[in-house]
Amino acid sequence: MSSSCLASANPLLESWASQPFSMPPFSKIHTEHYKPALEEGMQAHMDDLSKIVDSADAPSFENVIATYDRAGSLLSKVGGVYGNMGSSMNTEDLQAVQKEMSPILSRHRSATFTLPGLFGKISKVHAQLDELEDLTPEQRRLVERIYLDFTRAGALFDEDKQKENADIQAQLASLTTEFNQNVLKDEETYELVLKKEDMTGCPDSLLEGAKNAAEERNKEDGEYVVTLSRSLVEPFLTFSDRRDLREIAFSAWTTRGEMHPDRDNLAIAKTMLKLRQKLAKLHGYSNFAQYQCADRMAKTPEAVIELLENVWSKAKVSANRERESMEEYVKETGEEIEGGIQAWDWRYYAEKVRQAKYDFDESLLKPYLSLESVTGAVFEVSNKLFGLRYIPRPDIEVYHDSVNTYEVRNQDDKLVAVFLHDNYARPFKSGGAWMSEYRSQTKNLNVGDGEFDGIPIVSNNNNFAKGTNTLLSFDDATTLFHEMGHGHHGMLSDCTYSRLASTSVLTDFVELPSQLMEHWLEQPEVLKEYARHYETSEPVPQVLLDKLQAAKSFNQGFDTIEYTACALLDMLLHQVEDYDDDFDITKFEKEQLKRVGMPQGIVMRHRPAHFAHLFASNMYAAGYYVYLWAEVLDADAFAAFTETGDVFDATIAAKAKEFIYSSGNTDAPDELFRKFRGRDPDISFMLAKKGLIAKK
Repeated sequence: MSSSCLASANPLLESWASQPFSMPPFSKIHTEHYKPALEEGMQAHMDDLSKIVDSADAPSFENVIATYDRAGSLLSKVGGVYGNMGSSMNTEDLQAVQKEMSPILSRHRSATFTLPGLFGKISKVHAQLDELEDLTPEQRRLVERIYLDFTRAGALFDEDKQKENADIQAQLASLTTEFNQNVLKDEETYELVLKKEDMTGCPDSLLEGAKNAAEERNKEDGEYVVTLSRSLVEPFLTFSDRRDLREIAFSAWTTRGEMHPDRDNLAIAKTMLKLRQKLAKLHGYSNFAQYQCADRMAKTPEAVIELLENVWSKAKVSANRERESMEEYVKETGEEIEGGIQAWDWRYYAEKVRQAKYDFDESLLKPYLSLESVTGAVFEVSNKLFGLRYIPRPDIEVYHDSVNTYEVRNQDDKLVAVFLHDNYARPFKSGGAWMSEYRSQTKNLNVGDGEFDGIPIVSNNNNFAKGTNTLLSFDDATTLFHEMGHGHHGMLSDCTYSRLASTSVLTDFVELPSQLMEHWLEQPEVLKEYARHYETSEPVPQVLLDKLQAAKSFNQGFDTIEYTACALLDMLLHQVEDYDDDFDITKFEKEQLKRVGMPQGIVMRHRPAHFAHLFASNMYAAGYYVYLWAEVLDADAFAAFTETGDVFDATIAAKAKEFIYSSGNTDAPDELFRKFRGRDPDISFMLAKKGLIAKK
């Protein structure tokens, strides 16, 4: 079928110029459109690259590097919708397309790096860098990054090694898709069906969320459902008085990915580990952790382990002290717990101790943290820091009626982005929270591109339990701020070239913009203005804010251990150099956690069978540590604001915008931090924030 025929029948291939801001025409796009559109996009991409190879002109920055950066615009356009729907509306029909297309798309990516003649031209420009005095620093960075992309993708390999590399990448693509779909299926199908009397201890907001979940699943009147959505299961573990039901819920939550023999994610993960090790050796590294760290700020696995163990040793002391406090509470109340504090007990008794020690009951805070008020708070923070305004556009069609759309303008009334806020859990939506883009910012446009083709379309995705008035925990509110930090990274991007724009940064820098944004939620001036009761609009009482502040570092040992255990296991798993047939991931998990002294009553936040960061993609494999690495950066960066006495200081905000949110990958991340802070990062700010050392 010709390109023109496909375009006339396929909305993914048509011009979107008639759409508001050239948005995707969601209502016209159906599952059967994706495969032919992706195939057409891949062919167009190869045609774009072939033109670079076939050009008789001497290789230059413009006709090789800049042209390469523009190549594949049709595939990017189609892939933006396809990739987002694969997370936000991943129906069974679309899952079938994913399984078929994942290895094909992977092989296409490999082919773009091994197209005969292309790397030769890129190499010639790279070799001339010292002589090309008219290039800007950003252009030099682009040449260096594209050259490195090619070498890390096997461009220097001989033909046999290139084929082996492509085969491994295709297998990994299929396995990551299968891993993710298995977790999604477990989360979709599991339900703990309860009666009102089973919900003793649960606050009204949890009752409402569980009731809505039951209605969505067509349960009987009077029934409640706890799903494996974090926004339901974590509050249930925190407040439910029924220890037996907490154990059932916790067991299900921690065995996602291994609930059914037909969805054995541990077997998939083991195969992926073997393939990644083959890939590392192919590139000349002893293990996959070395390969991954080579293109990160950390540089080596040893540097990562040093950071993790530094925090681990201090967090163990705090976590063990927290457990002792819970045991003392249980003793004082005369309660007897068979087997002592277990993993399904920790959140419950931690909340009891917090109420007793700090007189702080988080359920009393939730009425002041409605989704509407927290969204208003983050928009106001965005405006105060960066001058952004969010204008609701309910007239723009999107893929689900619960998604809110905004046009985002700066202080000069210039359109900077279109923002989609997809906040609620629902069937066929991946768990967790994430930021994504349908279109990334760029100034390197093709001739004939429209006025909006360089304007980003940014999406923030959460999984809150929907209610008549959706009330958030403080952790949920923090997540919303976190994802808006990623959103700002996309919306404020001000780069010339696509390869360097937005979140296309080194993995251990990408969490800095998101984690930095979290700090503003806990600022008294933000909470006093926007934390208002969902029924009365009364501001949150000062006494409640004081208690929140006093309890700020409470349970930080648990939180830090729960996370750091995952990061340690991730790095240790990917440092293994020989996964023999008897290698058992669960056994390895138990042995390593015992070796490092995992405190009793705590389980890894993400166990291997559902550890999507590791096995549903390759980006965070041997890289889950990046959240802690970035926490060193964000704690230090926020101190730049507090040191002025004004958390909205205009001078510091302008520097944060320039060097953290707008620069993308136009400079090395450690250099961007130095430009912002005037020095290298100081770990003490992070340790003090966690209550692991005394504040300066």
